[in-house]
Amino acid sequence: MKQTIIDFIRAYVQEYQSRDTIATSYGEPLVGFADAHHPYIQSLPQLISPTHELPQNVLPEARIIIAYFVPFTRDIAKSNRTTGILASPEWARAYEETNALFGELNEALIRLIHEKAGLAGITPKATTFDQQRLISDWSHRHIAYAAGLGTFGINNMLLTKHGCCGRFSTVVTNLDLAPDAPADAEYCLYKKNGSCGVCVKNCPTGALTAEGYDRHKCYALCRENAKIYTQFGSSYTNEDGTGANSEGSEVCGKCVTSSPCAFWRLK
Repeated sequence: MKQTIIDFIRAYVQEYQSRDTIATSYGEPLVGFADAHHPYIQSLPQLISPTHELPQNVLPEARIIIAYFVPFTRDIAKSNRTTGILASPEWARAYEETNALFGELNEALIRLIHEKAGLAGITPKATTFDQQRLISDWSHRHIAYAAGLGTFGINNMLLTKHGCCGRFSTVVTNLDLAPDAPADAEYCLYKKNGSCGVCVKNCPTGALTAEGYDRHKCYALCRENAKIYTQFGSSYTNEDGTGANSEGSEVCGKCVTSSPCAFWRLK
């Protein structure tokens, strides 16, 4: 069943990017399976926010969280290196088209699991973002870490074996599948041996330093981009499904588009 899910996700992404209305191109997705009862998953309310959702709140019978990474292509990354402090329109469009992809793909994946006599669900918190606290109460990246897809870099992104230039999504299920374990090796070169740090140099606001991450400085630039890129959609929705809770594409991506970890291929 695990391979069926992996193949389904990869095929859906391939079909999606072939549509005439979609400008974004993707690499091959990576898929992992996190234990819904793993101590790391259960610690997310303490690690991120007391209001962070647990998989058992999404699905009482939760056993597994399917996590997947959809990488962008090098052309999209290249476009975002040449526009100064602001994000490129290609980058903003890729962000919104990928949001739409996740909405479609997750619903299709839930239907597939139902056909296999399983249960599955997603939380509304997965597509929301608290603009005061500047956090999400459902962290795809932290769940993807528990699913073995990568480790966190000093750019605050999850670095996978195929890089970090892309996006993550998740689906909770009760399928009885063997979970993957978190990565047992450090992927970030700076954390590993003090080398690199390119993402810090590329941050246009100084939000990234070797010592930490200032989310308020980062978000201020994301809001500047959102004022410009209003034609592709809005980044987040209200939990009650009444519509967008932001206007424009709250993006940047400068820390992931020019770093060695953007597209590497680790063994």
